[in-house]
Amino acid sequence: MKHSGKKSANNRTKGILIGVLVGLIAIFAGIYAVDVFLNKDNIPRGTTVGGVSISNLSPQDARTKLETELANDVVQPVTVTAGEKSTSFDPAASGVGIDWDATIAGTGEQSWNPITRFVALFKKSEAPIVSIVDPAAFGPTLDHMVGELFREPISGNLHIDTGNLVVNDTIDGQAVDRVALEEAVTENWLNPQGVKVEPNVIPAAISQDTIDELASGPGSKAVSSPFTVRGDNDVEGVIPVERMGEVVSFPEENGNIRVDINAEAATAMLAEGLAETEVEPTNAKISFASGSRVVTPEVTGHEINWEQTLADLPNNLTGDAPRTIDAIYEDTPATFTATDAQNATFNEVVGEFTTGGFSAASGTNIRLTAQMVNGAVVSPGDTFSLNGYTGPRGSAQGFVSSGIILNGRSDTAVGGGISQFATTLYNAYYFAGLEDITHTPHSYYISRYPAGREATIFDGAIDLQFRNNTPYPVMISTSADDSNVTVQIMGVDTTSVQSINNGRWATTSPNTVNVSGGSCVPSTGAPGFTTSDTRIISDLSGAEITRETVTTVYDPSPNVVCS
Repeated sequence: MKHSGKKSANNRTKGILIGVLVGLIAIFAGIYAVDVFLNKDNIPRGTTVGGVSISNLSPQDARTKLETELANDVVQPVTVTAGEKSTSFDPAASGVGIDWDATIAGTGEQSWNPITRFVALFKKSEAPIVSIVDPAAFGPTLDHMVGELFREPISGNLHIDTGNLVVNDTIDGQAVDRVALEEAVTENWLNPQGVKVEPNVIPAAISQDTIDELASGPGSKAVSSPFTVRGDNDVEGVIPVERMGEVVSFPEENGNIRVDINAEAATAMLAEGLAETEVEPTNAKISFASGSRVVTPEVTGHEINWEQTLADLPNNLTGDAPRTIDAIYEDTPATFTATDAQNATFNEVVGEFTTGGFSAASGTNIRLTAQMVNGAVVSPGDTFSLNGYTGPRGSAQGFVSSGIILNGRSDTAVGGGISQFATTLYNAYYFAGLEDITHTPHSYYISRYPAGREATIFDGAIDLQFRNNTPYPVMISTSADDSNVTVQIMGVDTTSVQSINNGRWATTSPNTVNVSGGSCVPSTGAPGFTTSDTRIISDLSGAEITRETVTTVYDPSPNVVCS
C-alpha cells in the first residue's frame, strides 16, 4: 500500500511539470503569434542604416527617421580605407545621394524563425544603403580615390654603414579594383565606421624573404669581424669592419639583389698595410752624366700575387671561408736588365722638334733647362717627368726673370720661357710615338707654336710627363743657341708618326682690359678658338697602330689698354 502511494505522488509531480511546460510553450507561442501579427510588415528587428536604428518600424516611419537623423550625415565627407591607405570624398559634390525607398526595401522582411527573432533583440545588423549616383560627377571622384588608395611596391635593400648592416624592409604595394570600390562606396558610405575595401596586393620585385636571407647570411657575415691578410714578418693588411661597406655592397639588378665584392677596393685597402713587405721590380738604368755609359742593374721585385691571394675573397667576406689568410708572394723580374742596358744603342733619331723666336732672357732659361735634361735616358716602361728631373728652377739654380703670359697679357717671372722648352720636348716625344702622360696647353694661343700641339709648365705645379712605351731605352738629346732650341729623342726607331690638324672652330672675341702702371704693355688682343690634333702612329711598314685626337680650347687674348 505504501509503495502504491509513492508511485501515485510521482505521477502527480510529472503531470504538474508537464502542465507548466505546456503552459509556458503556449504563452511563448501566443507572444510569438502576437509579435508576428503586429510586426509582420515592419523593418526587421535589430536593423540599422547609417548607424541609425529603424528596428521594428514601419517603412514610412523608418524613412522619416532616417531622413531626419541622417540629414547632416549625408553631406559630411566620407572616409574610405584600403589597407593602410585612406582617402575621403564629399558625397554631395560627387553626385551621391540616397534612394530611401529602395534602401528600406532592401532591409528585407521579418524572419519567421523564432530563434532569429529572439537573437535580434540583442544584436544589431547594419543594412546597406541604396545610393543614387550621378555617373558624370562620381566617375572622376572614383578615379581619384583609386589613385589615392594605390601604393607603389617598394623593394627592400641593405647596405653596410660604418660597420653596421642597415636593412630596409620590402613594402608590398596595393591597388583597389574600381568596380569593387564603387560597390563598397555606394553601399556603405553612410556607415559611421567609414567605407572599407580590401585591396589587391602588388608584390615588390624583391621579396622580404630575399631581404631576410641576405641579411642573416652574407650581410651578417660581412660585418662579423675584420678580414686580415698576413704577410712576411707577420705584417698584416686589414679590412676593418668599419670599412667593410667600401668592399661589400648589395646592388639591385634585374629585380634581384646580388652580393658585390669590390676586389680592387679590397686589394688597395689590404696593400696599405702590406706595402712594406713588397719590393717593386726596377728596370736597369743608363746614365752618361760622367761622360761614359754607367749602368745601374735592375732589381727583381718581390710582390704579392693578389689574384691568387684573394681567389676566394667573396667566400672569405660573406661566406664560411677563413677571415684570416696568408699572402702569396712571387718574384717579379724587371723588364729591362743590365745586359739590355749594356747592349742598348742610341744611334737613331726617333723624334725631334725645333722652336725659336725667344728673347735673350728666355734663351738663358731655355738653354739652362736643355743642359739639365740633355743625356737623360728613359728605360722601357719608365716615365719621365720634366719637373721631377730638373728639380726647382729658381734664382738659386741660375734662372733669370723673363717674359710670361699672365691672364692674357705680358708679365715677367723667374724661369720665364721654359714653357718653350716644354713645347719642344712635347713635340719631340709626340713624333717619337711615345705615350703622353700629362701635358697642359697654354690658356691663350701663342702663334710660334703649332695650334693644339704645345705645352706649358710651372715649377712644382704643372708638369710635362711621357712614358717610354717601347721595348728600347730612349735618350733625350738637346741643343740650344741664341735663336733656337732642338730636342731629339734618340734610340731605336720602330714607328712613323703623322700629325693632322683638324682646323679651328667656335671662335670667341677678345675683351678689353684697362691696366694702370708703368709696367703696362699695350697689346692687341686675339680671338680664342677650339682646335684638335690627330696623331697617327704606324709601324715602319705603314700599318696603322693607333690613332688619337686631342681637342684644345684657347681663350681669347684681351686688348690691353694702358692708362
